[in-house]
Amino acid sequence: MPEELLHILLHTLLECARILPFLFLTYLLMEYLEHRADGATERLLRGSGKVGPFVGGVIGAVPQCGFSAAASGLYAGRVITMGTLLAVYLSTSDEMLPILISKGAPIPTMLKILGVKIVVGILAGFAVDGACALIRKYRRVEPSHAHIEDICEREHCDCGGSHFAVSALKHTAYVAVFIFVITLVLNVVIHCIGEAAIASVVLNRPVLGNLLSALVGLIPNCASSIVLTELYLGGVIPVGAMLSGLLVNSGIALTILFRNNRPLLDSLRVLLILFLIGFATGLLIDLTGILGI
Repeated sequence: MPEELLHILLHTLLECARILPFLFLTYLLMEYLEHRADGATERLLRGSGKVGPFVGGVIGAVPQCGFSAAASGLYAGRVITMGTLLAVYLSTSDEMLPILISKGAPIPTMLKILGVKIVVGILAGFAVDGACALIRKYRRVEPSHAHIEDICEREHCDCGGSHFAVSALKHTAYVAVFIFVITLVLNVVIHCIGEAAIASVVLNRPVLGNLLSALVGLIPNCASSIVLTELYLGGVIPVGAMLSGLLVNSGIALTILFRNNRPLLDSLRVLLILFLIGFATGLLIDLTGILGI
């Protein structure tokens, strides 16, 4: 038992360590934009929000959940739009692509799966940004303009008198501790329940299978993407059910979003939209057989 706990602890440390460079670079960028660029660069990034979902959908497809973690921080600072954030989340592949490659999945199959994630991410991102713009226009409200200094105030880190690199380190440390605790708890729960038990719940059930897969995909841990991909490769679930889970799966990014983003209702809104898109897309694929795999 002590050896198992030590293994879980080491695994959690390694999992969190992979995210830290992305977190630090994200906060470093946000600090620089806020304190050194006099708002010019930030305005430029905000202005690129019109094409942000395209960029987010493409970058998110890189098999590394650090990009989605970085996107959560940038959205919390209102540097990117909700559409761009969702594009990154939906296209993020996390552990899916390495597993498909290691298992010798056909290249056309991998390209179709990646293509769905990228296209859905881009289209959903533009749709969400368009809907947000219409809502703001109808209600005659200005876009939210949160800043890194608002996060500083919430965390009482007194970053105003620090060099922006030191401030970025402080923010990274705050979030890293939070991520470590959450990830450790999840890893212990998954170890106790067992991946096989999780897999037995997500069987080949029409509609329900997509719903359960999407719920499993929301687990902020790489284990969920591993389980779903292995289930698909083992013929337990169809490709649509797998995609229902993988589209909503963004690694540890949701944890960072709920840790940093305010108000809470906004984070819940992102979560709900992400879940509905993932579930609906996977269900549509299974019902139509459009991918042919």
